[in-house]
Amino acid sequence: MSPEGPGIGAEQATRVFDRFYRADRSRDRSAGANAGLGLAIARSLARAHGGDIELETTLGKGARFRLTLPAQDR
Repeated sequence: MSPEGPGIGAEQATRVFDRFYRADRSRDRSAGANAGLGLAIARSLARAHGGDIELETTLGKGARFRLTLPAQDR
């Protein structure tokens, strides 16, 4: 499946996992929404379990986030 949508610019892509970073500052933050913590928390949890979240993006063509986690030994 190929990415679709506007994509994320190079400067934004380098910061998208930073705590409190929001690419679109014009969005309303009423009631604490859109605080810029979601991707930072997700990456922290993934790394705590030996995995990671990666961003693959092309401006004008879309973005894809990939979560990888190690297989569990049984």
